[in-house]
Amino acid sequence: MATSYLTDEQIAGFDRYKYCSVDTSPLSNYVMHPFWNAVVKRLPRWLAPNLMTFMGFLLLIFNFVLLTWYDPQFRASSSQHPDDPLVPNWAWLVCGFAHFLSHTLDGCDGKQARRTGSSSPLGELFDHGLDSWATMFFPTAVYSMFGRGTEYGITVTQMYMVVWVVMIGFIMTHWEKYNTGTLFLPWGYDMSQVAMFVMYIAAFFCGQDLWRTHLPLGLRFHYLFLFSFYGGFLFISLPHTIRNLYRSTSEGTGRNLSLYEGMLPLLSPALLFLLCVVWLIMSPTDIMEQQPRLFYFMSGTVFANIACRLIIAQMSNTRCEGVNALLWPLMVIVVGVCMAPLGQWELVLLIGYTVMVTLLHIHFGVCVVQQMADHFQINVFSIPGSPDGRPL
Repeated sequence: MATSYLTDEQIAGFDRYKYCSVDTSPLSNYVMHPFWNAVVKRLPRWLAPNLMTFMGFLLLIFNFVLLTWYDPQFRASSSQHPDDPLVPNWAWLVCGFAHFLSHTLDGCDGKQARRTGSSSPLGELFDHGLDSWATMFFPTAVYSMFGRGTEYGITVTQMYMVVWVVMIGFIMTHWEKYNTGTLFLPWGYDMSQVAMFVMYIAAFFCGQDLWRTHLPLGLRFHYLFLFSFYGGFLFISLPHTIRNLYRSTSEGTGRNLSLYEGMLPLLSPALLFLLCVVWLIMSPTDIMEQQPRLFYFMSGTVFANIACRLIIAQMSNTRCEGVNALLWPLMVIVVGVCMAPLGQWELVLLIGYTVMVTLLHIHFGVCVVQQMADHFQINVFSIPGSPDGRPL
């Protein structure tokens, strides 16, 4: 029998749940949604929305694995590591197509659910839960275009901060919904997805040397890459979140939580960030330089578990947890890094912890999905009794 992670209170909250969202992005409303509306009309009605969501997520993993194979240490495009072979040119085209298809599936899954009458709280949880893990996969895939370095590339620590900017933007969107009851879809998401697709295609046609081009005013592409993430968060996402929270509070349209309960969802993400930064600073073997991909993956996986639990809390209208259980062993590891001469055991601890949190997060996700599917008496990847009579 699967582990029951959801409480009776949370299950009852899902029974009462009603989806409420606001999307004010011009790109989404005037470009992406019309395109997705046209695409979804051509999809077979037997195609399950959750299957579309899962396929889109697998395409992001495919990109991550493909570029890990050809560029495990982010050195293939680095001018400081000329002996490392370049990523094959065809890989950028494949990654661009996979990225475009993943974004399209992510944009069409909800429309397909409404079209087939198969919308459910499980579909939203499944979609946003996988999105929380994707916040690590898609920026790290793009990193291989620039590679490590300071002249034309980006340091592994700078890239780690970019990953965190993406993750913070995601958690703030759902923290905002936890307090207001409304999901305000961020402007930056579709912008970044379209921009990354363009970058993949440009890398295929122009080669990776494109990113070493000197631009006017002394600018370089990697500066623009960093600014697009930092600036997008500071000047678009964050002001929108502050404005929406202020309006909800002043107009009394939100959940009217106490300051403690309203801020509680930010505790675990803040602890995760603090622990990871302390680990990087105190690492005796400079673990980030040794294994950047592994460190990114570990951080993204723990973050995804934290985010999923917040999504469950805001959808079921229940109190968010305090400290995520996956952070306790991380605290022990960080204390060990700071106080003990670990040497190469540090890498062993990173690998072991990453494997552990990955297995636990997958187990959590599978059990939650199964528990909700059993409760709502639905199939996760099929639509019984589809209009054209085809079983899924």
